[in-house]
Amino acid sequence: MTIDLTNIVLKQGSHSSREDGMCAMEAAAYVAGEKHSDNPQCVSPVIGAFMRSWNDSLPDDESRTRLLLPLIPKILNTAGSSDVEERRSWMAVDCMARTYAPAWLGLAGLTEHASALRALAPIVDAASAESSRETLDAASAAARDTARDTARDAPGYAACDAAGDAAGDAAGAASRVAARAAAGTAAGYAARVAARAAAGTAAGYAARAAAATRDLATTVELLQASAVHLVERMAAL
Repeated sequence: MTIDLTNIVLKQGSHSSREDGMCAMEAAAYVAGEKHSDNPQCVSPVIGAFMRSWNDSLPDDESRTRLLLPLIPKILNTAGSSDVEERRSWMAVDCMARTYAPAWLGLAGLTEHASALRALAPIVDAASAESSRETLDAASAAARDTARDTARDAPGYAACDAAGDAAGDAAGAASRVAARAAAGTAAGYAARVAARAAAGTAAGYAARAAAATRDLATTVELLQASAVHLVERMAAL
């Protein structure tokens, strides 16, 4: 049976039944012919974690449906081996550290830290994560300081506040993944936390973006497109 995706409107959160609504992952279970759940067995757990977070961080059903619904056919039957899932986890960490965080840091005026993160070697495993931790910690601290020190009535405060918070969230989460990597527990942590942080950073600041500068709103749109591309790359493994 072919399901007409155009009739589906994605909702925030999980739901007790399909009649009550569906989030992106509940819709994936529906399309796959599985029982109602936001954790369908045929979908990669890393991709699932990413999609659940992104679904709930988007500001409205229109954005949720426009961005996530086209990805559903692509993420079906992606559940892979532990090696594949670990590689996907590090893809999310790398995108968060070298794409999302620098974008927000640049908006906050922290261009040197943004450049430093973009110049990091790709984060693909525990060793490369650990070697990036000092740079990520410095960026996270700078973002927190900028958000704290900017006067609330100053021009561009909303942009600086949102950018500083987002950069701190992204860089700080990636740094914590790197710290866990040193203890050899990064794979599971990345699946649960790094994918969440990456998705949240890409979309979770849209509400403040609407009240801030055009540059901030544009950055949100660009990072949403980047998140779509990340899901597609993870699904292709």
